[in-house]
Amino acid sequence: MRHSVLALTLLLASAGAFAKTECTSADRSTWQDADKFQAQLKEQGYKINKFQVTKGNCYEIYGFDKDGRKVEIYHDPVTGKAVKTEIHK
Repeated sequence: MRHSVLALTLLLASAGAFAKTECTSADRSTWQDADKFQAQLKEQGYKINKFQVTKGNCYEIYGFDKDGRKVEIYHDPVTGKAVKTEIHK
């Protein structure tokens, strides 16, 4: 029984590690223009080192915020709202 519980725990933990962030299921024609979106972030003080569209339909940036903290942020490409933010030290 203990082995079954341990196996189930490991399975659930590994599934969570590979869960992707989902931002939208909206048609791409409704998304904000990627270049304009990045320009808006730069105006807010972000330095973008890498920008990409994820499999979960997010605009993802890697870079630095206005305070110089290293960040990874997933944005909904329709609304522009941050869906997930990670600040790295």
